[in-house]
Amino acid sequence: MSIFNINKQNTNLDSKIVAGLERLSHVFRILLWEKAKEHHLSPIQIQLLIFIQYHDSNKTKVSCLAQEFNLTKPTISDSIKVLEQKKLIQKFTDISDTRSYSIQLTETGKKVVLETENFINPITEIIAKANEPDKIILWENISNLIVGLNKLGITSVQRTCFNCKHYSLKNESHFCSLLNQKLLTQDIRIDCTEYETA
Repeated sequence: MSIFNINKQNTNLDSKIVAGLERLSHVFRILLWEKAKEHHLSPIQIQLLIFIQYHDSNKTKVSCLAQEFNLTKPTISDSIKVLEQKKLIQKFTDISDTRSYSIQLTETGKKVVLETENFINPITEIIAKANEPDKIILWENISNLIVGLNKLGITSVQRTCFNCKHYSLKNESHFCSLLNQKLLTQDIRIDCTEYETA
């Protein structure tokens, strides 16, 4: 029986949780669409700008962006072309491979990021009001869900502790050999700059 069947939803906690997550995905889309419309951009174009702003140039190549967003290279290339026409990004050719280029934001692009990245604020404000133990439980469940989806091949790129060569379980505790320290649940990352594939 489908989780969208109201009888199943109302009598099965698993179905309620999945239906709740699906409803949250609508909220993210609505919030992002509102900001995108203000700037005459598509939601993916806004997401690309935000991602480029906060990641190294080795992650801002078309092939990396396609993997990151689970989209085809032509789809990403089309969005990049629009962003370039709007003078929000600029391309930098890779000296070692002239067919490849990385993308950086222009000053105008950085301004658009400042004006749009707050689309997530309503959700952030609600989470900020929760108590610390509840946040830790929520984070543990979210990070486990992300890892599980990655293992199923649904999400392709995961720079999370659980997939990193520096991560291990020591005495049933999370441990990072790069930092040489025990990690608490709240220390687990889903986008680590020091990440190396295990």
